[in-house]
Amino acid sequence: MLRRATTLLTRSTIPLRARPFSTDVAETAPADSTFSDAWKKVVPHIDPPRTPLTFMKPRPVTPSSIPTKLTVNFVLPYASELSAKEVDMVIIPASTGHMGVLPGHVATIAELKPGVMSVHEGADVTKYFVSSGFAFIHANSIADIIAVEAVPLDRVDASLVQKGLAEFTQKLNSASTDLEKAEAQIGVDVHSALNSALTG
Repeated sequence: MLRRATTLLTRSTIPLRARPFSTDVAETAPADSTFSDAWKKVVPHIDPPRTPLTFMKPRPVTPSSIPTKLTVNFVLPYASELSAKEVDMVIIPASTGHMGVLPGHVATIAELKPGVMSVHEGADVTKYFVSSGFAFIHANSIADIIAVEAVPLDRVDASLVQKGLAEFTQKLNSASTDLEKAEAQIGVDVHSALNSALTG
């Protein structure tokens, strides 16, 4: 048995082809020629419809060295809070915990939970309370943060937060259906996170 184990350990391993990363993909999207050729065979007198590849922009070049700044786009359904803003760091309230994003961060997608997002630009720190959303961190030091609702933390009224927390806690205790419980629990979670953001 020992001989067999040493034989297995000393065998030459076959090199496996590594799976390509997204940064290895060509910067320009390939033309969708297969679809166009098939279309022209079936309907030669009508131009082929445009496919998603037609509308896709080329992937931005991944820099060879780590940039000194992180470019942040922070958008809401009705407004753009930050557009191509160059900052030193952003800390987001991810569902797995708070996540600091610096220039050169590995490409990541993170779900946001109710909490404080802070944008660090030199000595200045701007804090926003976000309700939920997603953060897309790209390999080229660009972060796209999409929130359902957000407000600068200095515009939040602490007395209204306390009042809302008391109301939703009462609704949660008196809820009789699953829907009422779920709605009340969301209210409690958001107001608790707001309260923690203001007191902590």
